[in-house]
This record gives sequence, structure tokens and C-alpha cells, in this order.
Amino acid sequence: MNLEARKIEFVQEFLKLQSEEAVSRLENILKKEKSTLDNLGLESMTEGELNKRVDQSEADFENNRFKSSSELLAKYE
Repeated sequence: MNLEARKIEFVQEFLKLQSEEAVSRLENILKKEKSTLDNLGLESMTEGELNKRVDQSEADFENNRFKSSSELLAKYE
């Protein structure tokens, strides 16, 4: 299930809620998540941007432009 379908399903289930307490809890979760993302300065990527990054990563791997996990771990030990 892709992200758009998951969001639609979530909204449909949200609209069925009858508990004000449950709605309040979900509102608080959404506010916290939005605040966290805003503070990190993260922006979502379009599908095209994501595909471009995947293609670049695959090309880097094929051309041996990467570090192994053991190399990365050694750097921080």
C-alpha cells in the first residue's frame, strides 16, 4: 500500500471516531510530529526526487563509491 492510499485509509478511519479523547490524542501526536519535522528542517521529497536519489545511490554502488558498515563503525570506535 503506498503512502497516499495509507493516508486516505487513515483519514477515513479518523472520520469514524466518536471519542473526543481519541481525536485529541491524535491531534497532539500530529502537532508533535509536525513540530519535530519543522525543527529538523526536513522537507518531503517528490517521487521523482526520491527516484533520482535511488538511481544515484545505485550508480555510486556500482562504481565502488561507498563505505562498508565496518568502515563506518571503525571511524567511531
